[in-house]
Amino acid sequence: MKTAISLAVGTCMSLATFAATTANANPIDVVRPDAPELAAYGARVIGVQTLEFVNPGQIDIVNTTEDNAPTYDRALTVEVWYPAAAGTEAGGSYTAILRDGKTEVPLTGQAARDAAPASGETYPLIIISHGYPGNRYLMSHLGENLASKGYVVASIDHADSTYSDQAAFGSTLLNRPLDQRFVIDQMEALDGPLGAITDASTTGVIGYSMGGYGALIYGGAGVTQASTEYVWGTPNGLLERHLAGSETHEALVDDRVKAMIAIGPWGKNAGFWDAQGMSGFRKPLLLVAGGVDDVSVYAAMRTIFEEATGTDRHLLTFEHANHNAAAPMPAPAAAYALAAEGDSGPYEHYADAVWDNTRMNNITQHFATAFMDMHIKGDTEKAAYFDLVTKAGDGVVAVDDAGKETADHSYWKGFAPRTAAGLTFESKAKGE
Repeated sequence: MKTAISLAVGTCMSLATFAATTANANPIDVVRPDAPELAAYGARVIGVQTLEFVNPGQIDIVNTTEDNAPTYDRALTVEVWYPAAAGTEAGGSYTAILRDGKTEVPLTGQAARDAAPASGETYPLIIISHGYPGNRYLMSHLGENLASKGYVVASIDHADSTYSDQAAFGSTLLNRPLDQRFVIDQMEALDGPLGAITDASTTGVIGYSMGGYGALIYGGAGVTQASTEYVWGTPNGLLERHLAGSETHEALVDDRVKAMIAIGPWGKNAGFWDAQGMSGFRKPLLLVAGGVDDVSVYAAMRTIFEEATGTDRHLLTFEHANHNAAAPMPAPAAAYALAAEGDSGPYEHYADAVWDNTRMNNITQHFATAFMDMHIKGDTEKAAYFDLVTKAGDGVVAVDDAGKETADHSYWKGFAPRTAAGLTFESKAKGE
């Protein structure tokens, strides 16, 4: 743990020592020296708690038949990061399940387990929603980072959709946006010191892959009739609950949610939205995508960007990255070990063939901080971090003899020279 914190503040160590330490600890909190400005951890020491919520009377998709749709109490485990009380000692560990669904791996970070929450003020809520499959630790790097900047961050283990609980895909299709809203409800109703500092009336949602699918539906993009009839999808037409133009879908859209980030969102590639349905999306949106994503399909995500005309939106592209762009934490050491033994699946679930995970994580932390601060906290100065030339490589570094930027300077704000290579950024206003 001390290794990761030391790196974040610039303490030097040999690469050999760092490699040996990370192999054992799997740190999620590394901030590279060339990371963009807002990737740095904030001033707040943070705590973490694991909470259990149960949503009663939900449709049991896994056991639904043509003649019967039973209900059950849907249990969700949630990891919550938050500003901790003064005097809390930073540092802690997690035990997560690897992509193979059985191997336990240790992770280390800056959050102190079960630390007393801070008091005296409230903090906006952010929901993190993983892919299919995934778990609540997949984007733990982002959960910790945002909590250190004054957010309460709740990351969900979505039932039927985790590494060790991967069940019928139709359950994920129906439940993903419902889970996101239910966890906000539960965090809003939370008693005790953690509930006292949580402001769920001002919430952001971050979803990766199927989490991004859920966020788009939750934010107003109703699905097509055709998608409710797929034989491999949600059975018995139950996905019509999220049908564009339906009363049930309109009732899902939540005034508490002020902004959404969708990373590699799945669904447009499979016909879940048409232009009319996507135009119903109405939350400020940051789309993040890999330029060669062949799972959610980059061209399909560009169409989301074009068709979400009901809101202001941005598209950040990692050129040459595939579906793992921006979201997953670095591959744990156990994934390397399995790959050496001939099972590369767990490693490939986290890693990208071109981009370094830590670099992508730092870039995500930078843009997520700017986006949530601007839309959730009303920090209008953060808008400057989105006033960018489209292709980072076209940006000009222009400084005077004192090192001060001149009027000709157009390199991406917050990025040191050369460090935005391989990125593009586009914006469209509502109605465009």
